[in-house]
Amino acid sequence: MDDETLAFTPAVELAPLIRATKLSPVELTRVLLERIARLEPKLNAFAYLAADRAMEEARRAEQALMTGERIGRLHGIPVTIKDLTITKDMPTQFGSKIFAGHQPAEDTPLVTRLQEEGAIVLGKTTTSEFGWSGISRCPLTGITHNPWQHGANAGASSAGAGVAAASGMGPLHQGSDGAGSIRMPAHFCGVVGLKPTFGRVPCYPVSVGDYTTHNGPITRTVADTALMLRVMAGPHPLDHTTCEAGPADYLGRLHEGIAGKRIAFSPDLGHARVDPDVAALVRAAVARFEALGATVEEVATPWAADGPELARFFWSAHMTRLAPHLGAWEQQMDPGLVACIKSAQDYPVSQYQLMRERKMAYVAAIHRWFQDWDLLLTPAVSVAAFPVERLMPEHWPQHEWGWVTWAEFSYPFNMSGDPAVSVPCGFTAEGLPVGLQIVGRRFDDLGVLQAAAAFEAVQPWADKRPVLAA
Repeated sequence: MDDETLAFTPAVELAPLIRATKLSPVELTRVLLERIARLEPKLNAFAYLAADRAMEEARRAEQALMTGERIGRLHGIPVTIKDLTITKDMPTQFGSKIFAGHQPAEDTPLVTRLQEEGAIVLGKTTTSEFGWSGISRCPLTGITHNPWQHGANAGASSAGAGVAAASGMGPLHQGSDGAGSIRMPAHFCGVVGLKPTFGRVPCYPVSVGDYTTHNGPITRTVADTALMLRVMAGPHPLDHTTCEAGPADYLGRLHEGIAGKRIAFSPDLGHARVDPDVAALVRAAVARFEALGATVEEVATPWAADGPELARFFWSAHMTRLAPHLGAWEQQMDPGLVACIKSAQDYPVSQYQLMRERKMAYVAAIHRWFQDWDLLLTPAVSVAAFPVERLMPEHWPQHEWGWVTWAEFSYPFNMSGDPAVSVPCGFTAEGLPVGLQIVGRRFDDLGVLQAAAAFEAVQPWADKRPVLAA
């Protein structure tokens, strides 16, 4: 196949070709690295590119095929790792000048698992500074551009992963999500992004964000997401919050569909502002689920009313962990992040505890509500991509740091820990992608993936690619 086709071929198709020695890991890696070198000056998806290391790994992978060594599920398949995820052989800089050149002494468990299954790490993808915002820019690496429109937001903090997936820079990309940072880049870039059940994929060092940080895959197809999740998931002793149970056969059971499922639809969670073009595309996508054999009903979500206040309080409160850096680094940090930190510095501990009580009641209400529904459908994000220089779209209410007003659909399920995926559901008149969010009950990652796969089958998107010129 030609290089362009190879760059956009899913991992579930590449892996058997490699195992059958019909495709060389060296050739695949070379094609992707050459593509990255051509597109990277325009897109800026990588905080660190490990080209020499990747080629060395590819040669070892090819040799292993010749000598009969163990062949893992991702043998010879290139992957990327987000710059917030620690890696011992590549710098982890958190998108900040404070940690420029920082080199951890170990890999986080998900990286080890990917490599043990034969994955080849191409490098580290860009993030907003410390993952604080949904905007694809940071002081260290600058702007990461949306491949569908240069100069548009690609949806940090996993922006580099979303851009790399959409641009054919490899099939599998790791992201993390504390308030929507897997699902937002998936929405803005027109790819698949899954935030699994909290604890499904180990997080080490364990986040101090009060059980909101999730690791997961960003890919172009649901099958690739299922494949990557199966490899990354499972309990690990370094993360005491991980689920005890191992992962299900996500890939093998994708085909089971959603016939008989009870699906709720909320266009706005009762309070969220949504741009009309986004709302129309999501509503049209929701109509597809009835034809798939599910029962769909537009419903109220009374639990959602407390969400905005809780999200804004905890987002700023948890960013105060960075306050010690302000003295030496404030002038070199993202101004929005600085404003976010300062807004919460005077919160007393008693206020944090009282708000946490409200949060736990909010989470319980979500889980109680889900007893009546198998799945919930919503927009993934309220807006399509807007100029990356802005924190808020121009037509949106402005705030010095409160970008979460256009991400009202994602953070509730970080707090509750429910699995949620963003899948492409269409394009605006300006040619910008829009995502549909599918949320499931906690632990039902399989059900969420099956719903995503069923929708993908009736409204496929993998053939839609941004027009890219070096």
